[in-house]
Amino acid sequence: MLGPALTGFLTGGSLILAIGAQNAFVLRQGLLRAHVLPLVLLCSLSDAVLISAGVTGFGAVVSLVPWLPRVMSLAGAAFLAVYGAQRMIAAWRGDYALVLAGQSAGLGRTLAVGAAFTWLNPHVYLDTLGLIGAVSTQFHGVETKAAFGIGAVCASFAFFFSLGYGARLLAPVMTSPRAWRVLDLFIGLVMWGLAFELIRGAV
Repeated sequence: MLGPALTGFLTGGSLILAIGAQNAFVLRQGLLRAHVLPLVLLCSLSDAVLISAGVTGFGAVVSLVPWLPRVMSLAGAAFLAVYGAQRMIAAWRGDYALVLAGQSAGLGRTLAVGAAFTWLNPHVYLDTLGLIGAVSTQFHGVETKAAFGIGAVCASFAFFFSLGYGARLLAPVMTSPRAWRVLDLFIGLVMWGLAFELIRGAV
């Protein structure tokens, strides 16, 4: 079972390492040290649900609903564009007194934004239901498929917990409004870039 589990871990890890909206949001909350555990659990458990669905063959549903990817792309693009604009406005204003004091949005709002980054992102369905589901087809039998899926899920948990709690290592750098302004500009540009890619792929 070690072989399928290791394949699952490496597959899941390689797909999740790319810079994305969800990762940037987890990094930002990690720097704030606010609601980190609930957020990383939300992201990891969401991945676990989607990976499990992909491994068990739910990915076939996507091919049966041809309009779903386009709708998800446009909805995701709209959300990313708005959030990117919020980060750009924050960077322009440069008022980071609350941030430097370690204050963040409430738990409910943080989890709602985290859920939107997860479930409104069409790429997460391609990665989990599509690619991970496709790789899992090389394994036959419930036990080997389960080992592969568990490996992929473990990669997600390892990544999000490392990102959320490892972000505090950057805390000494993030002690000035200028540093947070640069971070928000970077996040805003990432969000707009992803939104543009989603729109371009949908039209």
